[in-house]
Amino acid sequence: MVRWVAAALWSITAALTWTATASAEPPVPQPGTPCEPNLAAAMTWPTEAKVPLECTGGSWQPVETPYPLSDRWVSFGPAMRLHGEGLRNKVIDSGDWTATPLTLDARCRAEQLPNVPGVGVGPPKVDEGAPGQVLSLEVVPKLFSIDMTGNCLWQKADG
Repeated sequence: MVRWVAAALWSITAALTWTATASAEPPVPQPGTPCEPNLAAAMTWPTEAKVPLECTGGSWQPVETPYPLSDRWVSFGPAMRLHGEGLRNKVIDSGDWTATPLTLDARCRAEQLPNVPGVGVGPPKVDEGAPGQVLSLEVVPKLFSIDMTGNCLWQKADG
C-alpha cells in the first residue's frame, strides 16, 4: 500500500513538473542578461520596466535615449505594449512588419488599437500566426497601441 501511494505521488509530481516545463514561457530579459547574436540592435520592453532594453554587445542593456524608436522588437511571451503615431513620442512606426517565431512552437500575435480622428480609440485589429510560422502584418497608421505576444522577433519590412 505504501509503495502504491509513493508511486502514485511520484507519477502526479512528474506529470505536473512536465506540464509546467512544457508550457513555460521564456524568461523576460533583465539588464545585463545575455542576448542571442541574431537579436543584436533589437529592443524589448518588459512589462514593469520604465525604459526598454536593447541587445547590444551580447547582453540586454537599458536604452538611454529619451525617445527610443526601433524597427526591431522582441516579445517574450507576456504582452509587450508599444505606442505609435497616435500618441506623442512613438516607439514603433506604422507600415509593413514581420514577426518571426524564435522557437518552433511560438505563436506571434499582435492586437492593435488605432487612433481614429474625431472618435478616439477604434476597435482592435488582431493578427495571429500559426505556431512556428512567420506572421506578416501592417501596423496601422495613427496607431494608439499594439500588444505583441509570443516569443518573436518583430521587424519592419519596409525600413
